[in-house]
Amino acid sequence: MPPSPCRRPVRLTAPCALLLAAAATAVTAAGCGDTGEPRGAGPASAAVSPSRLWPELTPASRPAYDIGEVDHEVVEGVSLPGGDVRAADPVAVVRAEIAASPGDYTRDGAPYRETARRIEECRVAGEGGRCPVLRPYHRDLTGDGRAEMVLGFRLLPQGMTAVRVYTVERDRLVRIMSYEDAVSGVEVAGRSLVVRSPSEVAGYEYRLRWSWDPRQRAMLLTHDEMLRTAGGGAAGRAPSPAAGSGR
Repeated sequence: MPPSPCRRPVRLTAPCALLLAAAATAVTAAGCGDTGEPRGAGPASAAVSPSRLWPELTPASRPAYDIGEVDHEVVEGVSLPGGDVRAADPVAVVRAEIAASPGDYTRDGAPYRETARRIEECRVAGEGGRCPVLRPYHRDLTGDGRAEMVLGFRLLPQGMTAVRVYTVERDRLVRIMSYEDAVSGVEVAGRSLVVRSPSEVAGYEYRLRWSWDPRQRAMLLTHDEMLRTAGGGAAGRAPSPAAGSGR
């Protein structure tokens, strides 16, 4: 076996040494300096476990307030031809909600009485003008391969927006998510619904995310965050306290 190139003595003239200096350095690093063993990358930060505060506190026995975590309710009085949620009339869906909650819409002093008046002028959702019902969207939010209906309508005269999600179970229309607030945007992210609302803090907004939970058969509020906006502008109107608000 010939001697190792790392140990064989070689005598070179100066020009040869200059020409082969880089190659010799590379050979030394690759063949002699690297043993193949793992090398340390420096000290690592130690893991820190959560530190519990006030361990003597008695665990709460009930929720502090009801934010409507689970909404799973059959909508009565809405025709659903073929059991397809796309066949549901959005205006009829909102009228059914008004009929089911007259105290919010039709009675004296009802907070959303203007919505009830304007709904009678609606022919098609999203037609603009005085109709408070927004154009519906259809997305698969439950992962069963069928579309759900995401519906929004204005709550007047307060200027808030109601956001609802409906699915179909046994040819019946079922509401699986309900929320209303001062809404600045609604997005679908994967199979989650994200609602953005203005914050009273300049440059920030609330972002609430609902995701499908197969055990509860409803969209649950899984994230409630206060995040800086891209523009970082002035504060918007503080969200109005409303039923279903996560704050």
